[in-house]
Amino acid sequence: MPAFDDEDTPKKKVVHEIGQDLTLLSIDELTARIELLRAEISRLEADIASKRASRATADQLFRRSR
Repeated sequence: MPAFDDEDTPKKKVVHEIGQDLTLLSIDELTARIELLRAEISRLEADIASKRASRATADQLFRRSR
């Protein structure tokens, strides 16, 4: 018997799906989705910047050891 069942696991509510039909959404709902997506884009860009900085540091470290 599994420790947990997939059916018992709470499902995360999908707030926005790419390509979703938007005709039934209000202006307020569309605005809220835009804000959500902008926040997610900022989060992704920050992660990219962090990874680039880590990579640059690693590149410098390995160049010095040659």
